Amino acid sequence: MTWNIVWLVLMLVFLVAESVTAAMVSLWFVLGSLAALVTSLLGGEVWLQFVVFFLVSAVSLGLLRPLSKKFVNPRITSTNVNALPGTKGLVSEAIDNVRGQGQVKLGGVVWTARSSDDQPIPTGTLVQVDRIEGVKAFVSPVREQVPQS
Repeated sequence: MTWNIVWLVLMLVFLVAESVTAAMVSLWFVLGSLAALVTSLLGGEVWLQFVVFFLVSAVSLGLLRPLSKKFVNPRITSTNVNALPGTKGLVSEAIDNVRGQGQVKLGGVVWTARSSDDQPIPTGTLVQVDRIEGVKAFVSPVREQVPQS
């Protein structure tokens, strides 16, 4: 009777731990405790209860962890500065890395810009953001390919 109570208490502790966290961290131990409790109720030896607990916990961890990562932590969408690399903009002030000059307009916002390859880029050039460092956008000219007919 004692091990029945131990497994029940452990299962409740793991359930409480699971309910107070935002991520799935102990659901597999809840399932392992439940399996060990059932084994105990059916008269299984203590060593068998522990084996069942560890096996069920390990199997459920292996099966449920990938699913929990997929559904609990959905794909994160880049926003703000993290969304800028890859976007296109127009050079509003000629970019010259040697002189430390240049601006580019990205989505209606003017950014200080530098050339990614240290080559000057004239005003009016269509550019693509390669990376953001601090408050500077590092850009390169977009080389549009003309469709051949």
